[in-house]
Amino acid sequence: MAKTIVVAGFGPGISTAVAERFGKEGFSVALVARNAERLQAGVKALEAKGIQAAAFPADLSDTAAIQKLVAAVRSKLGPITVLHWNAYGSPAGDLLSASAEELRSVFALPVVGLLTATQAVLQDLREQKKNSALLITNGGLGLFDPQLDALGVEWNAQGLSVANSAKHKVVRLLSAKLKPEGVYVGEVVVTSLIKGSAFDSGNATLEASAVAAKFWELYEKRSDVSALIG
Repeated sequence: MAKTIVVAGFGPGISTAVAERFGKEGFSVALVARNAERLQAGVKALEAKGIQAAAFPADLSDTAAIQKLVAAVRSKLGPITVLHWNAYGSPAGDLLSASAEELRSVFALPVVGLLTATQAVLQDLREQKKNSALLITNGGLGLFDPQLDALGVEWNAQGLSVANSAKHKVVRLLSAKLKPEGVYVGEVVVTSLIKGSAFDSGNATLEASAVAAKFWELYEKRSDVSALIG
């Protein structure tokens, strides 16, 4: 059976590595982000490696756009087997000075967008059962640890920290809900900076390919809900 992965929040780093890894395993790849030029470049790079891919420009904070996106992917590539959610929202750096709009936007992508996309692809996932999955990229700032809390303040990423914590809970709730139906839900919590990513200022130590390998391991084993890497 043909398999399709939707890489939501495509860019340099983890999402590129995940697209390549799953593409090499026989998946068709749907790349999703707002930047159409970046998407087209990603498609060309994947096609050069013999991977079927297509670009779907969309604003993942727009719930109506997500519905249209899923319909477009189904039309072009067939039923969706895996949704990889790699999108993150506003850092809302200082919770004490962030505007109400900034605070609301903290949850627009990592929580509302993720759940909207999950609802949109759920029928496909349920029908494919043992092959289907929701795979979520998460960050270490969301973990409950005094040192990480201090880093969230130091890096002016307090809103991102809160969003990561919320996303971690969403992952576990979705896993508990969907596991009896044969749909796997898992996250990789990244605790280091990724080489070549938008956050790499030259000091990053973690290869994106290692994160992609961890996602593939989770997908194949379908047991652990969460894995840390960094």
